[in-house]
Amino acid sequence: MALDLSKVGERKKLKKQREPHWQRLRAGCFLGFRPSKRSGPGSWIARAYDEDSGKYQLKALGDFGELVGNARFAAAKKEAEKLAELVEAGGEIRAKLETVSDACRDYAKSKTEAEARFKRYVYSDPLGKVKLDKLRRRHVAEWRKRLEQTPSLVSRNKDGETRTRSRAPSTVNRDMAVLRAALTKVLSPGAPNSEAAWQEALQAIRNADRQRTLYLDRVQRKKLLAAIDSEIAPFVRALCLLPLRPGALAALTAGDFDKRTSELTIGKDKTGKPRRIQLPAEATGLMVEQSKDKLPTAPMFMRGNGKAWDKNSWKKPIAAAVKAAELPAGATAYTLRHSTITDLVSAGLPLLTIAQISGTSAEMIERHYGHLASDAAVKALGELAL
Repeated sequence: MALDLSKVGERKKLKKQREPHWQRLRAGCFLGFRPSKRSGPGSWIARAYDEDSGKYQLKALGDFGELVGNARFAAAKKEAEKLAELVEAGGEIRAKLETVSDACRDYAKSKTEAEARFKRYVYSDPLGKVKLDKLRRRHVAEWRKRLEQTPSLVSRNKDGETRTRSRAPSTVNRDMAVLRAALTKVLSPGAPNSEAAWQEALQAIRNADRQRTLYLDRVQRKKLLAAIDSEIAPFVRALCLLPLRPGALAALTAGDFDKRTSELTIGKDKTGKPRRIQLPAEATGLMVEQSKDKLPTAPMFMRGNGKAWDKNSWKKPIAAAVKAAELPAGATAYTLRHSTITDLVSAGLPLLTIAQISGTSAEMIERHYGHLASDAAVKALGELAL
């Protein structure tokens, strides 16, 4: 008599052994079940025949412990059929991912920012060692608590002394977002309000991204440029001309600028996807000047030591210029990006266009700057009436 793993009672009668008990779903597609030796829910395995290699490919599916007994077979069967379709189409099975750290490393293969966050907060944390099929809400909730209590590094001086501050809710959200994305690729969400609902512990803190209201007008930005050190002046001038993130601007190389078309390719940015933008005349002139006689791989904005600017090297000269120009004390490199975006919105440029140039979503532009677009529209209507 053929084995029927869909019946909970039949599964309970199965002998506890290393080799799974197999049920044939169709030609070349099998679903296996291995009973737990410790009264657990047991684990499921899929097996699919690969005609090219003449061998079966296996994939561990986990225990589906978040589901009730009679629903586990259906979920496992669905995953086994997906595996068979993948193998039959010539696809490859990913390397076996057992722990949370494995899932994070797989996700971060081409995402340097995510990898950096995982190195700081996951790989060395107890959460990293938790098996994926054993992950529960409490594991993630405990990790989140540790993360929220970890101070953020503000600066480090030459003597090794560090200054820190409490971790901001917006920073916690960014750290959680990459972990949530990594786990979502390999795990299904658990049943709501259950211990299996690991995703619930990673819900973002609402209203954490406070609007950046500090704005420097054109006169104030000219004062800043007049007071800035000559070494960093081209970099700061570019921040005043283009609505780019400071990190993305600092990462530019001479080869990213096409003098013939006045186009700039922004590669390293928050979105992770390169984009090309058309530069206005003044910004084009600056890029022509900065890329002159440089190799394509050389930093577009180069420090005296030949290295590119970064947040640790641009902070002090900008802060010193802010103080010398008697500008608001909270002004930073990012303030210039916010100020430039504000000017573009106020000038009536379409929000979608601004979003594409600045490397963010139209939703974020609408959320933070939408009121300015409304003001610009009202002003335009008023001028029309005149």
